[in-house]
Amino acid sequence: MAEGDLQEKTEQATPRKRSEARKKGQVGKSREIPSVAVLLAGLSTLYLFGAYMYNHIKSVMQDTFSMIAAPNLGLAEFLAFGSTVIERFIVVVLPLMIAVFVTALLSNVLQIGWLLSWEAVTPKLSKISPIKGIQKLFSKQTLMELFKSLAKLALVGVIAYVTIKGEMNRLPSLADMEVQAILLYILKIVFKIFIKVSMAMIFLAILDFWFQKWQYEQQLKMTKQEVKEEFKRTEGDPLVKSRIKRIQYEIAKRRMMQEVPKADVVVTNPVHLAIALQYDTAEMDAPTVLAKGAGEVAERIKTLAGEHHIPIVENRELAQNLYKMVEIGNEIPSILYHAVAEVLAYVYRLKGRKVA
Repeated sequence: MAEGDLQEKTEQATPRKRSEARKKGQVGKSREIPSVAVLLAGLSTLYLFGAYMYNHIKSVMQDTFSMIAAPNLGLAEFLAFGSTVIERFIVVVLPLMIAVFVTALLSNVLQIGWLLSWEAVTPKLSKISPIKGIQKLFSKQTLMELFKSLAKLALVGVIAYVTIKGEMNRLPSLADMEVQAILLYILKIVFKIFIKVSMAMIFLAILDFWFQKWQYEQQLKMTKQEVKEEFKRTEGDPLVKSRIKRIQYEIAKRRMMQEVPKADVVVTNPVHLAIALQYDTAEMDAPTVLAKGAGEVAERIKTLAGEHHIPIVENRELAQNLYKMVEIGNEIPSILYHAVAEVLAYVYRLKGRKVA
């Protein structure tokens, strides 16, 4: 067994793992929220457009019965009437269909954002494996979904029972009502049950949403070893990166050392630091640092300076300021002009040159 399998998954998922899981369609979302949202959208649509839908359905039914009772009904007339009925029926249910579709779409988008993943629906042989199917049938997720379904069914039954029981005293009075009034009363009771069920379902949906998010985070968690491996894949092996940096440093140091022979003076502090300066009055506005270093690098700069007969001047304060304030290849700041000018004047006097 691999070492990573023995470790507990205690680390939060990395951005890379979250991205890969999302590409596979693995997201933390609640199925209850779209269900409740669609139910509420349907109820709201029926409440707002109920009279409109009722009148149109009533009109379609009246026309249908009149058409059937008409004598000498030909096939052409029947097909034309059937087309008209279908069109009128679509117009009737169109508000409900639009409301349900838009609500179902938004309730998912608001949970996980826009996501289109074909991997979740790509045919795979593993998905039709009987063994995996049986394992999935008795998995914790399936048992949890079964428990939620039974709980919802029981909840709806209890709400319906309590609501109807509260209306039992009014049932005898239905005998004196007309059929239309009875239907309206039944619809009122059904609507009341739907409202109560919706309120209860909203509460369950909120709980399920937080549970699904928590479960999703638990499934994404990684072991410490997995995090290390992930870091190596994304950022690179630390040993390899360290070696690359070391090689880059050696290359930069060699290039820097090649510039030392061009220097006019090397300023030291005098043991730990060495800074090589050049000043070409025709091409430079101010003296430029060609090379700098500490420790072994400083010793190497001083050795090259000695080999090429470049003056070495000891100035502790100036050397420290140049080392801290000026990068290789940059001109010195104006604050150091006077100190560097004194050094260059001394060097030029040694060489018999005039100070510019």
